[in-house]
Amino acid sequence: MQACLYLGNLDAKRDWGFAGDYVEAMWLMMQQDQAEDYVIATGETWSVRTFAEKVFERLGMPLKWQGSGAGEQGIDTKTGTVVIRIDPRYFRPAEVDLLLGDPAKAKLQLGWELKTSFDQLVEMMVDADLKQAEREKRAEG
Repeated sequence: MQACLYLGNLDAKRDWGFAGDYVEAMWLMMQQDQAEDYVIATGETWSVRTFAEKVFERLGMPLKWQGSGAGEQGIDTKTGTVVIRIDPRYFRPAEVDLLLGDPAKAKLQLGWELKTSFDQLVEMMVDADLKQAEREKRAEG
């Protein structure tokens, strides 16, 4: 519920996935007669920037980006308010620009399929945070 969110590398790409899907994959692994190594991932990559855009869209605050590098800002297009700023402290010294897994073996050998899309994951996370903020607000009041 802060006025501005501070982020690091907006262009870092990650393989975002729902823990519940991964727990199902772990359960399927445990059902196998022989232990093997599997990559459990979505097989899709999304940038931190795209994640932030989807979060703020869910909040009814569509973003536009202004500036570049450490001076880049995310602005709520409805109000003109800066809601995202870059903080160089959040840049990782050994940043990996792209993290993407290939779940092909898990799909083939375990029959595992991703059930939660990136958009569904964003919705779940935002909704959970809003509920938590509402509980905290009631507890304070």
